Amino acid sequence: MTGYKTLDFDTWPRKEHYLYYTQKLKVGCSMTVNLDVTRLVQSCRKRSLRFCPSFVYCTACTVNSMDSMRMFRDKDGRLCIWDHVLPNYTIFHKDDCTFSDVWTDFSPDFETFYSNMIEDMEKYKNTKGIKVKENQPANFFCISCEPWVSFTAFNTWTYDSEPQFFPVITYGKYFEENGRLKMPFNIVIAHAVCDAYHISKLIEELQIKIDKF
Repeated sequence: MTGYKTLDFDTWPRKEHYLYYTQKLKVGCSMTVNLDVTRLVQSCRKRSLRFCPSFVYCTACTVNSMDSMRMFRDKDGRLCIWDHVLPNYTIFHKDDCTFSDVWTDFSPDFETFYSNMIEDMEKYKNTKGIKVKENQPANFFCISCEPWVSFTAFNTWTYDSEPQFFPVITYGKYFEENGRLKMPFNIVIAHAVCDAYHISKLIEELQIKIDKF
C-alpha cells in the first residue's frame, strides 16, 4: 500500500459540496463519451503492443495526475489523497462467460507497467473467481472492458451504500466514424469528491495522453 496525505479540509474549496453530498444527497456522477483512439490503435499495431494494457496505462497515468481521483477516507473519517492508485481490471473467461478481478501495481514507466500487467494477465487468465490475485492494496481504482458493443451509456451503481470515492471506469468496443476510431468511455464516481468539471478534465487529459502515445 502506498502513502497518502490528509486533506486540509477546512481550507478545501469543495468542503461544503463534500458535506452536502455525504450527508444530504449521497449520489454519484456518471459520464460517457467517445474517445478518439486512432493514434493509440495505430501505435499499438506498429509496436506490436496489446491494446488493453496500453489503454489501462494511459488511464492510470491520467487518474494519478488528479487529486480528485485518488481520494478516500481513513479509519477516523478524515478525507485523504493517495500518493498513487493502481488499476484493478477484469479478465474475461470465454469458456464459462465469467470474469475475474486482477490488479497490477502502477508504474509511470510504460515498459515496466506493460510488462507487469501482461505477466499478471497471463498468470491469472485461467483462474476463476472474483478476486484471484491476493493482497490487493486499498489504493486502487476500477477499470474494465465491455468489448461486445459500442455503448452510449453505462452505469455501475452500488446499492444500500454510498457511491465509491474511487473511479469506476468502463470502456467498450471501438468503431470507425468519419475515418477515425472512436471508443466509448464511461466513468462513475462519488459526487462528494468531484464534479462534472473534474470528470471533464480527466477525459480531456486522457485524450491528450492517448494522442501522444
